[in-house]
Amino acid sequence: MGNESAAEKTESATTRRRDKERERGNISQSKDLSSALVVTASIALLIAMGPSMMEKISNLLRFTFTNINPKTICTDNVMGILMPYVNSCASILVPFLLTSALLALIIVRMNVGNVFAVEKVKIDLQNISPSKMLKNAKKLFNPFEPRTIVEFTKSLVKLAVVGACGVATANGRKDELFAILGADPATSLQVIVSIMIKMLINMCLAMLVLGFVDKKYQDWEYEKSIKMTKQEIKDEYKDIEGDPKVKSRIKAIQIQMSKQRMMSNVPKSDVIVTNPTHYAVAIKYDKEAASAPIVVAKGIDYVAFKIREIAKANNIPIVENRPVARSLYNTVPIDGIIPSDMYVAVAEILAYVYNNKKKGI
Repeated sequence: MGNESAAEKTESATTRRRDKERERGNISQSKDLSSALVVTASIALLIAMGPSMMEKISNLLRFTFTNINPKTICTDNVMGILMPYVNSCASILVPFLLTSALLALIIVRMNVGNVFAVEKVKIDLQNISPSKMLKNAKKLFNPFEPRTIVEFTKSLVKLAVVGACGVATANGRKDELFAILGADPATSLQVIVSIMIKMLINMCLAMLVLGFVDKKYQDWEYEKSIKMTKQEIKDEYKDIEGDPKVKSRIKAIQIQMSKQRMMSNVPKSDVIVTNPTHYAVAIKYDKEAASAPIVVAKGIDYVAFKIREIAKANNIPIVENRPVARSLYNTVPIDGIIPSDMYVAVAEILAYVYNNKKKGI
């Protein structure tokens, strides 16, 4: 039971996991929302550009039926006859198509974000192997596949809701539709266009609502898919911070190296101040190196014993002064300058040592 519960993905994905998934192109996105936004933007653009497009089409038809005589058309130069119409159609359609494509790119970029996954564009030969293709085909056409059932259900719901909105709009204005039966073409066309625009707006609103609902579902499904186990969290922490055992080992080595460097400074010191046995502090005074004496080594118990042992081996004076030894050990770091309130006490110790050296003691 313990192993099973530990393997359950119950933890929210970490920032590092999310970044890795994003690099692989695995992100939360709703194709339904993107499609709804693209269709809505295209219809809005069509409504905005519609009057200008209709005017150009009307001018083109008016010119055609007014100036072209079928009897004078020369079939030897068909392209010459068609090119003005091609140019006119291009001037009508190209701005609309280019603007629609630009809006689609902006919408997809807003939905997906700044993602460029190299793994998504890599060619994997295993994916085109017959066994892999057969497996994918079975998965795609399997009606009992959970993903297939969900997508099929979503499609039916979208079709029903969007269709119902369109039918409801037309049904709400059926009196106007019956009224145009005896009206002139211009009035009939105006009513039909008005009803169609209303239908498209309502259908787009329904698509947008369904798209936002699908986006929430995709976010929930994505969060569920990238959840992590407690062990994965621990492993990731080890990768970032380092294995605690390795870190402790490195720290122990660093401390050992620091002690060795400190012990190598003991023979260069001027005096060792002791407690007398529990504390030992090595002091050195060099006018050119520092404005006051510095602590080059310090330690308690075993380290203090080693400092005294090295000092004796190198004929470094050892002076017992309990308050000074304790205070220097607790307040001054290695290679630190002694505080000003201890100048007098340390100066007396150094003076005592220098005097003894002059006397040959």
